[in-house]
Amino acid sequence: MKHILTLTVNSAVDKSTSLHRVVPEHKLRCRNPEYEPGGGGINVSRAIKKLGGDSMAFCTAGGLTGRLLESLLQKEKISHHLIPVREWTRESLAVFEESTGLQYRFGMQGPTLQEDEWELCIDMVSKADPRPDYIVGSGALPPGVPDDFYARLARVGHTLGARVIIDTSGNPLRLALEGRVFMIKPNIRELNVLVGRELKDEAEQEAFAMDIVNGGQSEVVVVSLGAAGVMVVTSDGFKRFRAPVVPIRSKVGAGDSMVAGITLRLALENSITDSVRYGVAAGAAAVMSPGTELCNLDDTEQLFLRVTT
Repeated sequence: MKHILTLTVNSAVDKSTSLHRVVPEHKLRCRNPEYEPGGGGINVSRAIKKLGGDSMAFCTAGGLTGRLLESLLQKEKISHHLIPVREWTRESLAVFEESTGLQYRFGMQGPTLQEDEWELCIDMVSKADPRPDYIVGSGALPPGVPDDFYARLARVGHTLGARVIIDTSGNPLRLALEGRVFMIKPNIRELNVLVGRELKDEAEQEAFAMDIVNGGQSEVVVVSLGAAGVMVVTSDGFKRFRAPVVPIRSKVGAGDSMVAGITLRLALENSITDSVRYGVAAGAAAVMSPGTELCNLDDTEQLFLRVTT
């Protein structure tokens, strides 16, 4: 298996709990919380682990929450390399309302990274040993980090001979394309933001994604279409895969699980088509999982057989 490195510059400690009902102006009695390591790249590494693979998670960590993050990574046996920052690692909170089945998610902005800190992230990736074959940059950028951060990461990937996969949105995604990456995975809303207007039909979606590929900005464009499945575009053309119909328990982690499934299969030298199919299955498996849980291997393997064009 080829080496996978994930990078998370806005790491998190994810806290989740539940209660009967959310009511304003009342003291709410919640169940005992659960804690998990979080942030885009970290979740990709966690999902890869659940699918039987391995990766190296590079992630920022600071303060007491940074120490908690490290202990959570150790508990899950996630291979990791911490990048020290001055401010505390952020927390996020998910609250499940038992009376309605609704989930409330509260995400914090994250620490402000100084120039020497975000530059250290890039520098440490460039010196990674073993040298990665795949680099996954995932998640929103915290304050202080320039929008062209992922473009800089892409250039490091070119130097290392690695395939760079980016999962972010907005201007950081637009600038990442200028750095020329291997794959991006926007959802349809993020694709609309990228083009600057709402793409009105499938033909427009395909045409815009093909322009990205033909322009050399990304070799592969994988667009998550929610219940409609996934569209994948390469120089060979485009395909659409239907997502298996599954009971929806939580949509948290579906995108990270999809990226994990695709990256893992690519690292095992599967084709783009089979890798994306496996990613669709992993994303669907995450939807079946409660709360903030990611995909699991058994569900993913069974759903993989049901992913069709």
